[in-house]
Amino acid sequence: MTERIQKLLSRAGYGSRRQVDRWLQEGLITVNGEIATPGDQADADDALTLRGKSLSLHSVKQFKPRVIMYHKPIGEVVSRSDPQGRPIVFDKLPVMKTSRWVAVGRLDINTVGLLIFTNDGELAHRLMHPSSGIEREYAVRVLGKASKESLQAMKEGVKIDGYVARFDDIHAGSSSEGSANHWYHVTLREGKKREVRRLWGSQGHKVSRLIRVRYGPVRLERELQPAKWRELNSHEMRAIYAEAGLPVPTNSDGKRAIRNRR
Repeated sequence: MTERIQKLLSRAGYGSRRQVDRWLQEGLITVNGEIATPGDQADADDALTLRGKSLSLHSVKQFKPRVIMYHKPIGEVVSRSDPQGRPIVFDKLPVMKTSRWVAVGRLDINTVGLLIFTNDGELAHRLMHPSSGIEREYAVRVLGKASKESLQAMKEGVKIDGYVARFDDIHAGSSSEGSANHWYHVTLREGKKREVRRLWGSQGHKVSRLIRVRYGPVRLERELQPAKWRELNSHEMRAIYAEAGLPVPTNSDGKRAIRNRR
């Protein structure tokens, strides 16, 4: 059965649908010897190449979806390579032979907490697309206590670089009595670049600590140490696929969670 090349290669773990679409626009992909275009379709039995290199689609036929949660520490970059030689998150993930990990969203170098990785490009696309409206929750430590007016302004919306950013919910977390720092939990549904920091900055508060604690139905576990990962179990897999509006692929074996022991 044929399907759009963007979806096929994304499902095979070669990149996001947006990445594949760019490759198609640049004429970098061929199907059975012919240069492919963004609207073309193919299936796993076709011969596809990217920049002249053959692409293996065996994984599509034998596809086993995997999703892991990873506790990103400070100082790691969400990238497959870094010209500055900084540590990258992909170096800490389990090796796969027939597909590759796709990061669901990003965290900047100074933000820690939950990252989700999957080898299912379609799932990653759905989880990240703005139309999905999936909640992201952060624990935020700021200098000074926010006024009721500032909290209300961040919920109603603040204009930043031509768009209106807002939190869906804000509530105070635990803070030590007499401390200059205060913790808050915030949720939002899109998460543009540095949006949490910039929203707080618009009210005169500098963020000194930012932790993503939840993405949709997946919550960062307290016992999962920084730079460690855990594979989602069958119950969690059903929940995250349901959140994305997708059925869990039938050849998911639903094994119990596998923990990182390195």
